[in-house]
Amino acid sequence: MAAGSDDMSGGERDTRRTEAAASSHSPGAGPETAVSGSSSSSSGPGVRVEVRADGVALVTLDRPERHNALDLAAVAELTDVWRRFRFDDTVRAVVLTGAGNRAFCTGIDRSAAVPQPGSPYSLDDPLRTVGPKSADLWKPVVAAVGGMACGGAFYLLGEAEFIVAAENATFFDPHTTYGMVSAYETIHMAQRMPFGEAARLALMGTAERLSAQRAYEIGLVSELTAPGEAVAAALRAAAVIAACPTEAVQGTVRALWAAKEATRERALSLAPHLISLGNLPPEEQARLFASRERGHRLR
Repeated sequence: MAAGSDDMSGGERDTRRTEAAASSHSPGAGPETAVSGSSSSSSGPGVRVEVRADGVALVTLDRPERHNALDLAAVAELTDVWRRFRFDDTVRAVVLTGAGNRAFCTGIDRSAAVPQPGSPYSLDDPLRTVGPKSADLWKPVVAAVGGMACGGAFYLLGEAEFIVAAENATFFDPHTTYGMVSAYETIHMAQRMPFGEAARLALMGTAERLSAQRAYEIGLVSELTAPGEAVAAALRAAAVIAACPTEAVQGTVRALWAAKEATRERALSLAPHLISLGNLPPEEQARLFASRERGHRLR
């Protein structure tokens, strides 16, 4: 199950930058490039959606005061957004980002109450179906990351086609520090990173964070930008994709995921059992969280 984090992230420096965008945008991950024509916008609990005239939907996790951690209402809203996009032919590509400049997403909100069944063979994880692929959406999703992306954020990053990150982005997984098995998160990341890098990310817990530069070097991130420009870069890429025939694009997305589905599905089927066996009791997790050390190494 996803772990959240209340830690703050620092800034990192990189040698490769995309061109600066000309206009500003309210989500902290970056500015929005101008588009001619009209657009429509909507908002629900913790999620804002703007469908632009170029066929790109900008989805913003909108709980910056909680580092864009997802409560149960936001989880339900985001899941509903993905399902609505399946039937909305005006949406041909999606950019997913987080509001503010401190975090993309920090997983499930630790204040969310998620009762668990008594059986060790059952596990209720509210983030298990929060990603676009879990909702059977095969329109491409580009993630724009600024600030922290940790724990349950990997459910979302793991189901995006590619990731654009600002130099201040950091990636880490707090599960082991708090006595929790990193199962779903690690499975998602192991599909996107070299095995050793995924293992280090999962096992080092809160003691170490992966910098945007290192994430780019190992292929987790496909493009680096200056701070505040990740959304603009992601929107530019998504607009190019949205301009192509959507049937061909969705078929290509489906083919990409088919190439790794067998391994992924087998691993995900084991995740609930590993969590049930390995997680410490909730009160012990809470004790470890309360006594955590704030420092970390950035690599």
